[in-house]
Amino acid sequence: MDSKKHQQQTPSTDGVRTYSSQLNASWSNLQLKIPNNRNRTSIVAFVECVLVELTHEDVGAEYVSQNAWGTKQTQFKMADKVAEVFYKRHYDERLGWHETILSRETLRRELIDRLSQTTSLATDRSHSGPVDTSDVFSVKSVDQLDWK
Repeated sequence: MDSKKHQQQTPSTDGVRTYSSQLNASWSNLQLKIPNNRNRTSIVAFVECVLVELTHEDVGAEYVSQNAWGTKQTQFKMADKVAEVFYKRHYDERLGWHETILSRETLRRELIDRLSQTTSLATDRSHSGPVDTSDVFSVKSVDQLDWK
């Protein structure tokens, strides 16, 4: 993803919202590195906050992991107006994009499990090169996710 895109103005439906106003949005601080030292209750509360934001704002969530084979991204966004169905889109540099649909409960369980991991996805892979970055989960504007 192009870092310049993150610095450009991001239009909303009224054309007023900018990148700087997104930094002050209620969802802008919803970010978590994996592994982390949060207990399960804290993870569940975090996931509930994420689901509320996915339901009420024009945002998506993204899990990014890097390893010797490149970057892997998993993105989530609401698929229906009642927020019971969500899109899940996964990108692997070797395989490209793959999209599926999840129920709210399935997404909730998946996020809790993924964010509760004691190791990053990158370190779970068997490869010779060292992994020096944490996985990162964050909430971003749908425009920043470049969802097509």
